[in-house]
Amino acid sequence: MLTIRPAQFAVLSQWEVQKFEDRTLVHLQKFFPRQCAALGERRLRESIQYGIRRAANYGITARRDVCKYIDLMIVFGRDFDADKRFRWAGEILRGRGHPGTRMQALIMQAKLRLRKR
Repeated sequence: MLTIRPAQFAVLSQWEVQKFEDRTLVHLQKFFPRQCAALGERRLRESIQYGIRRAANYGITARRDVCKYIDLMIVFGRDFDADKRFRWAGEILRGRGHPGTRMQALIMQAKLRLRKR
């Protein structure tokens, strides 16, 4: 029987986080090249890590939803969820319901708002 010690599990978890960061970095560079170029790789990685933590504060931990949350950070700003200009975002994120459902509502609302610009 295989036993994974806590220290080993922590290393595996960190490896998974690093893979997610790498994939998200490539995704952002593909879809937001101008913003990524302005930030540079180091600051972009810091933003990804920050986004992971911010999303987790709302119970958002599914990879796809965290990536969408980070996309919204790029579009609306690092702290869009606390920005008075985007109260709707914070209200949705703090709302009730499954995190995935809240992310769907957030994305829908963001698309509507972007069309009005």
